[in-house]
Amino acid sequence: MFDDIQLDRQLQLGVDALAFSKPTAVQALSIPIALKGGDMMVCAETGSGKTLAYLVPLAQRILTTEQTRSGGTLALVLVPTRELARQVLKHCRQLLKKSPLRVEAITGGEEFRYQRAALRKDPEILVATPGRMLEHCKRGSADLGILQTLVLDEADRMLDLGLREDVLAIAASTPSSPQTLLYSATLTHRGVKEMADTLLKHPETVSTGKERAAHDNIVHQLIMADSQTHKNALLLRLLQQGDYTRALVFGNKRTTASRLADLAGTQSLRCACLHGEMTTEERKLVVQRFHNGKINVLCASDVAARGLDVSGIEVVINYDIPHSGDDYVHRTGRTGRAGASGMAISLASAAEWKQVQSIQRYLSLDFESLSLPGLTARFNGTHAPSASDTPHTDEQRKTIRAENKSSANSPPDKSSGRARRRATPVENDGFSPLKKKPGK
Repeated sequence: MFDDIQLDRQLQLGVDALAFSKPTAVQALSIPIALKGGDMMVCAETGSGKTLAYLVPLAQRILTTEQTRSGGTLALVLVPTRELARQVLKHCRQLLKKSPLRVEAITGGEEFRYQRAALRKDPEILVATPGRMLEHCKRGSADLGILQTLVLDEADRMLDLGLREDVLAIAASTPSSPQTLLYSATLTHRGVKEMADTLLKHPETVSTGKERAAHDNIVHQLIMADSQTHKNALLLRLLQQGDYTRALVFGNKRTTASRLADLAGTQSLRCACLHGEMTTEERKLVVQRFHNGKINVLCASDVAARGLDVSGIEVVINYDIPHSGDDYVHRTGRTGRAGASGMAISLASAAEWKQVQSIQRYLSLDFESLSLPGLTARFNGTHAPSASDTPHTDEQRKTIRAENKSSANSPPDKSSGRARRRATPVENDGFSPLKKKPGK
């Protein structure tokens, strides 16, 4: 794979075992620079192969440096989430399978005493989330006194999660001269440059592609919806008729992810839910089942937008439009990875139309408009739905009317001051014609 780079034989065997045909753009550009030993800032999109881009040089440095081991970690990779930590741990162990190097993961949600026992064995490489790593540093169970390489993976995400002070405190526990490699999906993030100025010394900058750009090898489609019930029908149609080996569905809230998993389960789809309120073991089991094909639909919150590296995800469905263009890039980046093709389908209501337009402008992205037979929305992005629009199927109208009748007959919420308004629903349900207020 790296014919022009002389790697340690054990490391070369590990690279060969991964059976990559050629390096990705970020690997080809950044590995030779990192091997020189200087600090570096790298801008690369998710799924571009950046994990291997920093694992190869840090492993090469450990394997080729003559030193007397007195205990302590030689390379530390800081990542924002547990999911990403597990993915990096997996890739690192695959790469180093032919070498004697040991690697461990230190993340929140795990038993502290077991992690402390693992650290006593002096693994050469640690993959860690900042909060738990800082806790070990303060308690003296982690030794970074001889650290050679510090990697900040997805630095922009760590800043978004409020982990800046933790990262700086960990860096202060390291010697004054470790090689520091900073990787981010964007280098224009408000705090990334500030962090780089604090931690990096005369870094070289590597950038692949445009920072604000959706993935070129993904088809981006948009389906309009008139209501939540309409979205539910669209989602089930896509999942039932798409015949996907693996589909990833995103909601903006963990409660939405859980509800969608229940909804898919009613249609005999093999599905599961993934969100941040689950325990580490629960999340690990769900990801493993998704990877092994025991489930083919995963409904998730944004906890899966970064760090979920499961091959063969054919489609990403945004049930809710993401809050920003960057979030859209990270969600859709779960498909079409490492040069493969993928599909991203977003379901948008009239209330989300401004978000859609914002994402389009931010990413210079043109969505391919899509509609499903019998489920065409009345709102198409150019005009609001009106009573003259064609209603949907009889079955859908009956369902909505039943829901409205149930809502109208429910006890009024007097404490809210809206009892009279709730007693007579007048909102358009998204399928049935507009209703007039009484007395009109």
